[in-house]
Amino acid sequence: MTVTTQKVVIIILDSVGIGALPDAALYGDLECNTLGNCSFAVDGLNLPHLGRLGLGLLTDISGVPPVDKPLACYGKMMERSPGKDTTTGHWELAGIILDRPFPVYPEGFPPEIMEQFARRTGRGVLGNKAASGTGVVDELGELHMQTGYPIVYTSADSVFQIAAHEEVIPLEELYRMCRIARELLTGEHEVGRVIARPFIGKPGSFTRTANRHDFSVKPPAPTVLDLLLDNGLQVVGVGKVKDIFAGHGITRSISTAGNMDGVDKTLAAMREDFAGLIFTNLVDFDQLYGHRNDPHGYAGALEEFDRRLPEIMDALRPGDVLFITADHGTDPTTPGTDHTREYVPLLVYGPGLKQGVVLGVRSSFSDVAATVARLFGLEFGTGASFAHQIIAGDG
Repeated sequence: MTVTTQKVVIIILDSVGIGALPDAALYGDLECNTLGNCSFAVDGLNLPHLGRLGLGLLTDISGVPPVDKPLACYGKMMERSPGKDTTTGHWELAGIILDRPFPVYPEGFPPEIMEQFARRTGRGVLGNKAASGTGVVDELGELHMQTGYPIVYTSADSVFQIAAHEEVIPLEELYRMCRIARELLTGEHEVGRVIARPFIGKPGSFTRTANRHDFSVKPPAPTVLDLLLDNGLQVVGVGKVKDIFAGHGITRSISTAGNMDGVDKTLAAMREDFAGLIFTNLVDFDQLYGHRNDPHGYAGALEEFDRRLPEIMDALRPGDVLFITADHGTDPTTPGTDHTREYVPLLVYGPGLKQGVVLGVRSSFSDVAATVARLFGLEFGTGASFAHQIIAGDG
């Protein structure tokens, strides 16, 4: 196989799942299909560019019919790791398959954790329950402003989230609180992420700011990102990627303020002169629309990304490869506001790649890690590479 890759670009459409996994019933997600259900809820999606790549061949999407000659190689992937959270999904894409899920706290965190947290932060605590982020801030934000106590909440995912008004608890103090929580949440209580959730505004009109910060647990083993760095290649994380990997395997991190800023900064990195990986997370699908049960907002974000896709494709140079995939689902049409256990799409496109290759149903997200390694002439021990299937003139 001839390998001439210069850049690999992985774009994570955060939460854009495409149908329930075989074990979805264990998670209460039997009817989930983020992309498909969203499309029918809004009477059709307008995604011509994703459609041309082959998206309509992966699941039944209203407004996105199957095409005869897709431009991309296409398939879908199963998640082998237990769970349905961001950290688990991204880690598996990078080559780590977990054997047990991160702990979750549907009844709130235990007293021994919260008592230590309050003692070390010097403040009381509001909340300590599973809740929607926007809902819990609307409920407790005014009391938070009166008392100065942070709002602690979780979800069906493995997260310890701390919400605070930026004028009540300054950002650096909020981040310090998160670091304290990260130190406390070890062993059996080692959650995937501690998340700072700052907001501004007045009661009745609170809004989150772009100063969110994730404090993730460190990956338990080297990922393909580490392999690339060890071999002199760069890894640029766009969006919350650095946070998800606790900084491991990242040469440079670029923060973003929403999906379109993420696209802009991905394009800028693509135009730079280096060899390596650009790993982008576009979080708005999940954060703004999936968790808020807003299929119309979700549809609008999908269509907005689709309009930018030609720019991304045109920015690919000979030897560059683009992966478009996701990390889990968050079906905005099903009861509840949490992630859903789903297949994720796999679209792979590049100027030097074959077109229309059926990649089938991959048994693990980690096939992406193995393929990325092989595109750079390297070997990674986890996952099954499909690089030989997509390189033009090979096989």
